[in-house]
Parts: sequence; structure tokens; C-alpha cells
Amino acid sequence: MGGLGKTTLAQLVYNDHRMEGHFDHKAWVCVSDDFDVLKMTKTILEKLGLPTKSESNNLDWLQVTLQQKLMGKKFLLVLDDVWNKNIKNYSEWEAFSNPFKSGAKGTRVIVTTREKPVASIIRSTIYDLKTLQDDDCWLLFSKHAFYSGNSDAHPELEVIGRKIVERCKGLPLAVKTTGALLWSELDVKEWNKIMMSEIWDLQSDIIPALRLSYKYLPLHLKRCFAYCSIFPKDYDFEKEELILLWMAEGFLPQGKPKTMEEIGDDYFADLVSRSLFQQSSKNTLKFGMHDLVNDLARFVSGQFTFRLEEGGNSLEIGNKTRHLSFFIRSTRKIEKFGALYEATGLRTFLPIYRSNEILAKELAPDLLPMLRCLRFINLRSSLKLTELPDSIGKMKHIRHLNVSWTPIRKLPDSICKLCNLQTLKILACNNLTVLPRDSHKLINLRHLDFSFTPIKKMPVHLGRLCCLRTLTKFIVNEQSGAGIGELGKLANLGGKLLISDLQNVVSPLGALVPSLNDKMYMEELELEWKGENNISESQRAVLDNLQPHVNLKRLSIYGYGGKRFSDWIGNHSFSNIATLYLFNCKYCSVLPPLGQLPSLQSLSIASFAEIDAVNRDFYGNSSSSTKPFGALKVLTFRDMPKLEKWSAFGAENEGGAFTHLEELAIRNCPKLTGELPIHPSRLVIEECPLLVTSLPSAATLRQLELRNCNEALFKQLPTGLQKLAIREFDALESIPERLMDFNSCLEELKIRGGHSLISLSSAGLPSTLKILEIRDCRKLELPMHLNYSSLETLKSFDSFDSLKSFPLNLFPNLTSIVLSGCLNLESFNVLQQLELDLVALSELRIHDCPNFVSFPNGGFRAPKLVHFVVTNCQSLTSLPDKMHVLLPSLGRLSLGNCPEVESFPEGGLPSKLSSIDIIDCDKLIANRRGWGFQNLPSIRYINVQGNCKDVESFPEAGLLPTNLVSLEIGKFPNMKSLDYKALRHLTSLDDLSIYFCPKLKFMKEEGLPASISTLWISQCALLEKQLESRKGKARSKIDHIPDIYIN
Repeated sequence: MGGLGKTTLAQLVYNDHRMEGHFDHKAWVCVSDDFDVLKMTKTILEKLGLPTKSESNNLDWLQVTLQQKLMGKKFLLVLDDVWNKNIKNYSEWEAFSNPFKSGAKGTRVIVTTREKPVASIIRSTIYDLKTLQDDDCWLLFSKHAFYSGNSDAHPELEVIGRKIVERCKGLPLAVKTTGALLWSELDVKEWNKIMMSEIWDLQSDIIPALRLSYKYLPLHLKRCFAYCSIFPKDYDFEKEELILLWMAEGFLPQGKPKTMEEIGDDYFADLVSRSLFQQSSKNTLKFGMHDLVNDLARFVSGQFTFRLEEGGNSLEIGNKTRHLSFFIRSTRKIEKFGALYEATGLRTFLPIYRSNEILAKELAPDLLPMLRCLRFINLRSSLKLTELPDSIGKMKHIRHLNVSWTPIRKLPDSICKLCNLQTLKILACNNLTVLPRDSHKLINLRHLDFSFTPIKKMPVHLGRLCCLRTLTKFIVNEQSGAGIGELGKLANLGGKLLISDLQNVVSPLGALVPSLNDKMYMEELELEWKGENNISESQRAVLDNLQPHVNLKRLSIYGYGGKRFSDWIGNHSFSNIATLYLFNCKYCSVLPPLGQLPSLQSLSIASFAEIDAVNRDFYGNSSSSTKPFGALKVLTFRDMPKLEKWSAFGAENEGGAFTHLEELAIRNCPKLTGELPIHPSRLVIEECPLLVTSLPSAATLRQLELRNCNEALFKQLPTGLQKLAIREFDALESIPERLMDFNSCLEELKIRGGHSLISLSSAGLPSTLKILEIRDCRKLELPMHLNYSSLETLKSFDSFDSLKSFPLNLFPNLTSIVLSGCLNLESFNVLQQLELDLVALSELRIHDCPNFVSFPNGGFRAPKLVHFVVTNCQSLTSLPDKMHVLLPSLGRLSLGNCPEVESFPEGGLPSKLSSIDIIDCDKLIANRRGWGFQNLPSIRYINVQGNCKDVESFPEAGLLPTNLVSLEIGKFPNMKSLDYKALRHLTSLDDLSIYFCPKLKFMKEEGLPASISTLWISQCALLEKQLESRKGKARSKIDHIPDIYIN
């Protein structure tokens, strides 16, 4: 039964603070009514941060990749809302869940389902949720129905309320929704009306309480809620995103005193309070709908909304369809895309996934102009969208247009005819440098966002856009700077604004025009002066007149050229400022008084060349009873070459400032001396050679990072440290014994640039140490008598020159070994009598060890090793023996520049190997007929690159396995052709990449496999010349490939 609270219970477990750090990986996957093994495996991989585009249709590859990711890891996976109709039998579940078995002890998989047959198929412990008891139902109902959370003040309503609760039949969702419906409603008649409603007795798949909640929604909320049927189940949306959608559809009335955005905010809050929207458990900044609420939205929207979801292959759009959303990863699956041409009444076109290649190929040039009624168009991340058709200017109804993250080069001038346009988003369009000249004609434009787009100057008369509320950047024109006056006319500006090129305001009078202190909706302001400015008191006048409203939350100032800051900076009236960043104000000699900003949490001051002291003025008004910097959590001073002294708040009030500071970073302050007045839990000191502070007294210090500082800091480090990173201490010969004592709490130690460092410790490492990372410590020795059993990660870069043989058996619990630049390392050794040598090892990487010759005789046993990488080991002659037996879990093998390796070991490679790189291993490539890849059932990705001059055609027949998904070929100077007959046997090949093959070209009758969806070609001069003409014969051989990238 839906609505019992299964998902809520799983969320409580998943988000419990005790889970933090307990699992290596966590993933939440919403299944709903579309359980497909391929889709679910892909979704889990994406939740774990692994891209899957090119392997999207190959289940074997996906499952092997997932198995590698989970190998030896403890993970928590939640599969929410699984249905019986999708899991047909135990074998299907077994096939899907097989990768989970590679996890470490303590791994947990939680499945929520409405159907007991699902639990029986899964064959695990069942927690059967029951309906709530009457008293519990009443408590939940009261919490949502009464302002006080109980009915004590309204006993006359309790009798009716308990009868209403009975009709909810113990379903928490129904109880909560009905309670929210009656929130603060004290009229007995209204309560009786709900209790007596005939909806309770209707036979329907929709829970009566939900239908009742919808029935009593005001008309304006009914429209807004029904529109949300455009979102797929389990989709989390942002509040601002949805409000802009409602606004584009005309659901939000214009008027005063509230703006459309504020009205939308009220509507949204109302739907949240009625429990129709709920905060996402995965992202607290987003919201979603319960599956049953989503069903209700689809029910009430009827034919007006159509969702094309994964698995759908046709657009069944009727004449009544007004809103269309795509929730598919590949539009190649759509068979009847032409149906859109009949949807002339369509108002919303919303791709849910970011990348939709078909949008640029088919929709933008041809289809969009035909959909004259469109109000909302989202073409975001259409990677082949380089232009919009001029005819877009005829689409008079467009309110919202988004072409962000596209390679679009220019917006057509006709776009300025869209007099109803309210929102224009062109974020991160790297090829777009100008806005249309007549942008001021977009008289209803409210939101113009071109963040991260290199627009060079503002169009004229921008101040005429009197409705504008969002303008992410204003560039002061170079001619006179008078253009900044346009800002003053934009009375409704809010959100975030960057004013750049302020050096172009030649006269301070030019800044008198744009009044910012009346812009009460503005939350973030960045002021930027560029270039090598001289001391300029006129810039002080500019800054004086750019004083923002006191509602501001974030302020950044870059390149300011005045000697002192304006008085408004640091004024306690700016009670909402949480983040303040001051950068490269190189003539400023006094820091502004910032200590009395009551909400300031993050402060960064950098590149102040003239500041020589942090004195009492920095703390603000000394007569104030407020403790300076009382809310500050993060403080950074950086690149202050003259800074010598940091004064405490006052001897009589020592410790009165910075009461909540968590992190302090001081970087490149070479003259700073004395004691630090504060010691937070995390301290970073870099390039401060004169600074000596009493670290042992810092009882709260847990993380310490030191770089090129006074070595006196090392004499008495606090034993409570958990993480220590030290860099560039040339004279340091050993780590202090006190820190390396067994009573230490140290868990992570990172050392870099210790050119004189010889020893970590004579007594041994702390028993708590888990991570050791060493860089640029060539003299450092690795004692063989110490106990390294606590270590889980060891990384060495350009260190341990004295090390010739690495003793694997001394590190029994390592999960990751990285050895790079060990110039004299010759071999690995291991005690043969050990049954299991490296039971936890999952990653082994060896790089740039020119004298490394061999692995242990007979190989080494690492049952959980997944990643094995060896590069630039020119003396290595062979890989470990018995790899197929001793490394049973190996998934990825990468060999690079190992020219003496001639073959793989006798017995071949492990059967679970799915990915292999062979790069610049000329002898191994020359003996490619002995690779034996046909015997590897899991191999999916092969990358072969080298300078073998004998390779003229590749690959030879039978060389590669038929189940290969991705193939990369490169750096064959004499390769003239591909062996197309051999390639055609690769029926699963999806991705083909060819690099640096200057003599390669297509033959007359040849073609590539039909399965290929992505082709990459780079630095292949003859082949690229053949493919220049889109109508040529060579081009016709690859036209069937959807994604082609040449050079």
C-alpha cells in the first residue's frame, strides 16, 4: 500500500548523522514502476559519479563497471518503490544484484516496495510496515492541523477531527495531507464539510484524502499543482525553476504590492504547507512530490500534459496537449518524433535531461518556428546548437528561453521582437560575446542571466528594461563610463549582480546616478576594477555611491584603488552579510572595521600590499556589547607582504572575538610575527617564516597544514591532531616524536618538499594512522622494522631514493598503493609463506620508476585488486605471474611506456578484466596475436596506442573480442587502413576513437559497424581531408553515426 511511510523510514536511515563516514559509498535510486535491469544499473553508476554515455546499452559492461566500483567497499544502497510487475523472477533479481556481492562486510541494500512478492523474490529480511494506530494518527494530524500542534484550545474540533482521521485508514500520507488541508481552520462547518465529503467513498486509484486536498485547493493553486504533472516521478525540482515555469504560463498575476515572483513564492509555500510538495531528502535546496501525489497531478491534468520517459518510443500527443517534457537520455529511441509537428497548441517544451542532441539537429531550425504557441523553451546543453533561426522572432508568445551551455555564437536580432519574453538564460555560452543591439525593446524582460558567458559590453538603453529583476553582470562601457547610469533606472534589480570595469567611471559623478541602496531585493554584489590602476581617490567616491541596500548577503570587491574603504563597508546596519571577499586592493593601508557584522560567516582578505597590521579598528566599535566576529566560521588572510602584527581584541577580553571560528588560513604573509590570537579546529599557515604561535595550547586544533614556515612550530605540536600536512621545510630531518607517539590521534599525514627529511620516526607510526602521502622527499628512508599495519593508503611521489625493494608484506591492510618517481626501486617482494598477502588492496599504481624490473616470483595474491596501473617503467620485462588466479577481481589494467614487456603472463589475464590500456609498449603490440583477448568474457574497453612502424592495418581478424564496447586506436605512423572486416564482427562496438594516424584514410567500399554511436577523429590529416565534404563518399560511410567529433 502506498503512503504508509516506507520511503520516509528509509530516508531517516539514509540521512542519519551516524551514517556519515560509516559507508564508502551511498546511493539512493527511485525505481517506481519502471524497473529495468539496464536502466537501474546505469542509474546506480551515475549516482556513484561514473559517466556511462558510451556504454549505455551494454548491460555486461555496466555491471562489470559497477562491480569494480563497489569491490571491497562498504556501501549503502536504497532501491525505493520496487514493483512486482517489473521483477519477473528471482533470476532477474540475481542478475541485477550480482555486482552488490563484491562489496565489503557491512554493506547494506534497503528495498522499499508495496508488494510482498517483491520481498519474496529478493529473499531477505522483511520489515512489514502497518498502518498507524488511532492515537498516533491523531498526533500526526494535530501537528499539521493546529498551529499549536494540538487541539487543547479547540475541544469542539477534536471530535470531528478524530472521525476524519478514521477515514484516513491509518495512512500517514493521508493523515498529513488532510491535516494540512485544515491548517489553522477553526470553523466547525468547514471541518464537518471535509468529514462528510462524498470523495471518501469514491472508488479510485487515487487516495481519497489526496483527492479531497485537491478539491479544496483554490483555483490558482489547482492550476499550478496540475502543471507539475510535467515532472517525472522522483524528480527533484528547484523552487525558482518552477516559479519561472508558472510565470511563463501566466499562472502568476501581475500587480502590487507583490511581484509575480513573490506571489509564486507564496503559492509554492502554500503547496508545501499542504504536503503536496516535500523537501528532497537528497538535496535540501530542492523539492519533490510523493509518487501518489504525482499520480494525482497526472490524473487532474488529463490530456493537457504529456511526459516522454525512458522506455517510451513515441510521442502520443493529442490536440489538447499543451505541455511536453522529455525524460530520456537518447532521442535516437523516438520512432514517431514527427508527431510534434501536429502539436501546434504546445506551450511548454521541457527536456529534463541536460543533453539532447536532437534539439539542435531537428527542433531548433525546423520545428520551433511551427510551434507558434510555445511559451517555455529549454534548449540547455544542446551541444550542437550554434544558432537560432531568425524566425524565432515570430514566436510572439515566448516567455522563457534557455540556451545555456550551448556553442551558440550569436543571438538573432529578431529575438528582440519577443515583446512577451520574461526570462532569457544564456549561461556559459563560451562563443557568445555580444547581446543583440536592440535588447532594450524586450520591455517585459524580468530575468537576464549570462553568467560565465564572455559578453564584452552592454547594449545601449538597458535602463529601459524597467521590469528587469535579474541582471547577473553589468559591464561599464570603456568610452566614458556614463553607461553605468543605466543601472539606476533598474529599480527592481535583485539576486546577484557583478559590476565590472569600474575603472571606466572616469568621473565619480558618473556613479551618483546608479543608486543601489534602494534595491532591496539584491542579495549578492560584486564590484570589480580591472587593470593596473594608480591610487585613485575618485574610486573612493565611486565606492561611496555604490552603497547597496542593507539586505545584502554577499559582497565582493576586486581591484579597488583607493587608500581607504567607504564608511558603509563594515557598518553594523548590514546585518545580513554572511560572506565578504576583498581582493587586490593594493593601495589600501587600513582594513575596514568588519567585526560588528552580526551575520558574517566567511571572510577572505587577499592581495593587500600596504597593510602592515591587523589592529583594534578591524574589530569595529569598541563600545559595542557585541562580541566581534561572533558568527565568523572561516577567515583567510593571503598575499599581504607587509603585514607584521595581528593584535588580539584586547588583553582584558582575550578570547572575546571569533567565538565560533572553525577555520583560519594565513598564506604568504612573510613578515607576520608573534602569536595568533585564535586557534580554530582547522589551521593553515603557508609562507609565514617569522610566525611562531603556541600550537600546543590549541586544544581544539584537529587539522593543521604548514608550508614553508618557522620550524619552531614543529617542536610542540598538539597531540590531538587528526590530520597534518607539511610542505617545503628544507631543513627538517625528522617528524617530532611527540606527534608520532602511539598515544597520538593522528589519522592522516601528508609531507611534501622535505628535502632534508630522513626519518618519519624511530619509534614507529601512530597506531591510528590510516593515510600516509609523501612527495618530494628523496632522502626519506622506509625502515623495515616498523609496524605499518594500520595504514590503508600509501602514496609516494618522487621520494624514497634509497628504496630498492618494496616489502608488500609489511603493509597487510593497504587498500591503495601509489608509487611514483622512486628512481631506484627495482622490485616488489613478499613473504612466500603468507596465504593471503594483501587482503584489502584494491588499487596498485606504479609510475616513473625507470629501474623497476620485476614483481615477486610467482606473483602476489591480492583477491580484491581492481585497478592495476604501470606507466613509464622502462626496465620492466614482465607482469606478475599467475595474474588470472592471484588477481581474480582485476577490472582495469593499464600499461604505458613499458617497452620491454613482450607478453602477458602464462595463463592469460583475469576473467573479470573489463578495461585495458596498452600505450607505447611496442614489443607487446608487436606480439598482439598472443594477447588472448577472445578468452576474456568481461572485456569492454580497449585502448591501443604506440609507435609500432609495422602496423599498417588494425585490428587483425580475431584480435579483439566481439563484445567490445569502446575502442581507442592511436599513434600508428604507418597505419593506412582499418580492417573493416574485423571491425564488423564487433557487433557491440559503441564508441570508436582514432588519434594521430597521419596516413590513415577510408577505402572505397569500406564502412564502420552500424552499432557505433560515437566517433572521434583527431590528428589524422588524410582522413580528415576525406571527411571535409559532408556530401562526399567518405562522409556517407559514417552518416549513420549520431555523434561525430573531428579534430
